[in-house]
Amino acid sequence: MLTINKVHHIAILCSDYQKSKSFYTEVLGLTIIREIYREKRQSYKLDLSLNGNYIVELFSFPNPPKRPSGPEAVGLRHLAFEVTDLDETIAFLNTKHIKSEPIRTDEITETRLKFIADPDELPIEFYER
Repeated sequence: MLTINKVHHIAILCSDYQKSKSFYTEVLGLTIIREIYREKRQSYKLDLSLNGNYIVELFSFPNPPKRPSGPEAVGLRHLAFEVTDLDETIAFLNTKHIKSEPIRTDEITETRLKFIADPDELPIEFYER
């Protein structure tokens, strides 16, 4: 049997590095662990943490192809973050002028959730604890 300890990180390729770096650090509040520019690849690699845990690698490459997105598109469905107070989260996102979908309620758990998108339209869910 395969033994998996935990999710190590999520790798995200962005089209506009500075815009995405700002979104993930200033809007979502992830902390920069390390930022590297790889000259041979003309690419940045930004390691980000949440509450001291390594969670996201943000990459840039010259001219990456676009990928269809949306919570119901094939591939990575979304990146989800647990929040304590969804209304407080929404109020903060509004101060940053982040567009969002209407609040949804999970039909099984009856938990409230809300979707936004990162600068490249990767769906991000906030799931109320």
